[in-house]
Amino acid sequence: MVHIRFEGRSYDIAENHLGIAPGMNDTAVKERLSQHFDVNRDRFVPYIVDRRPGGDLIVRPEAVYG
Repeated sequence: MVHIRFEGRSYDIAENHLGIAPGMNDTAVKERLSQHFDVNRDRFVPYIVDRRPGGDLIVRPEAVYG
């Protein structure tokens, strides 16, 4: 499962629906997400791809503190 926080909303989408395969690097994951959301790939450049031990991905904006 891919958990995505994008433009203030949360989405849970299956990897196969997005065309994401195990072992894909962050750039490829962000490319698939930009295609899915029909936005320029630059929109996902500042996003973090967090790979969880169970295999899920969390894609979110970088947290800024302070």
